[in-house]
Amino acid sequence: MSEQLRVMVASVGWTGHVYPALALARALRASGNELLVESFESRREVAEELGLRFEPSVEEIAFGSDAPGSAPDLATVARDLAPLIEDFGPDVVVSDMWTVAPALAAEAAGVPRATLIPHPYPVREPGLPLYPLGLLPPRTPVGRAAWRAAWPAVGTRLPNTRLGAVRRDLDATRRELGLPALGDYDGQISDLLALVATFPQLEYPRRWPEHVHVTGPMTFERSHPDVELPPGDGPLALVASSTERDPGHELAAATLEALADEPVRVVVALNRRGSSWPGTVPPNARVHDWVSYSQLIPAAAVVVCHGGHGTISRSLAAGVPVIVSPRAGDMAENGARVAWFGAGLMLPQRLLGPRGLGAAVRRMLDDPSFAARAGETAAWARENDGAENGARLVEELARVAA
Repeated sequence: MSEQLRVMVASVGWTGHVYPALALARALRASGNELLVESFESRREVAEELGLRFEPSVEEIAFGSDAPGSAPDLATVARDLAPLIEDFGPDVVVSDMWTVAPALAAEAAGVPRATLIPHPYPVREPGLPLYPLGLLPPRTPVGRAAWRAAWPAVGTRLPNTRLGAVRRDLDATRRELGLPALGDYDGQISDLLALVATFPQLEYPRRWPEHVHVTGPMTFERSHPDVELPPGDGPLALVASSTERDPGHELAAATLEALADEPVRVVVALNRRGSSWPGTVPPNARVHDWVSYSQLIPAAAVVVCHGGHGTISRSLAAGVPVIVSPRAGDMAENGARVAWFGAGLMLPQRLLGPRGLGAAVRRMLDDPSFAARAGETAAWARENDGAENGARLVEELARVAA
């Protein structure tokens, strides 16, 4: 780029969202642009370590019937961002799809906005199952026709559902800010540029709008010392617990029991700094509160996880197949797509136990097709950096809008 841009990148503070946002911000800064990151206060340190200007975001915002009673409403938060946008003067604002206030503030100020989607594209496509139910796409024309036929029945019910309420509340907020109502839940996604930070191999075949781009995952990791691996040369299984969804460490406990007598080595990452493991640890295993995925994932033969997109994408980028036992949110959707592509297995919660996990790991290690499919995503990742791809598209948007 010959001209420096000013870019605001906004994200909620959840790891699966803010890390892709930080990766994008880092890539934009590496191109010589000036960056401002807005996120939860807990993310200030890491943003400033990267040399990025940081502004804390409001962490509780009133929106709809489930809103915290003492929190400011969405329209107020968006209006309160106007002075920051005026002071910084961004050429473009990028916000993840859960970070609505900065997107609304940018639109109200006439600043081009882009949306960062840190997982597969969630917008409905006729003939495909609804996101994020975790259902596989139909394999026949009859199945696709059935999903198309089902949508009108679902659509007529939406005004009386939670999704319908979200649409109404979002439109009410837009009108309050002087913006036109959209009548569309997916209106929170920019119609100028949407960055889908996943592998194209995990996207079901669909029609793609011109402004939507699958960039590849945007990966980020804070440095952490290497950890000691279990002795021996058996294949390594890495258990990567969710940072948000498994406070009781059920996945870790089940995997340690399942693999205690197997000819494998096991490393468990509890992913909560300072936490300790209360139970016994088999001789072939090690348990750590935190690990460097850059060290462990490339050394692993299989990754066992809950299905967070960040863990899945880092594993597939290293050519390592995954076993997904989803807990909540979009984890089932991510697991279904990995299974559909053939780079892993999905193990439902009802089968999450030593017997089910042991069988899944044995199958993964005995069948080379899983590693071969993961190798395809790794080869693609070597030629495509998601954050760099996203940064280039953001710069192009700013040029066009200038």
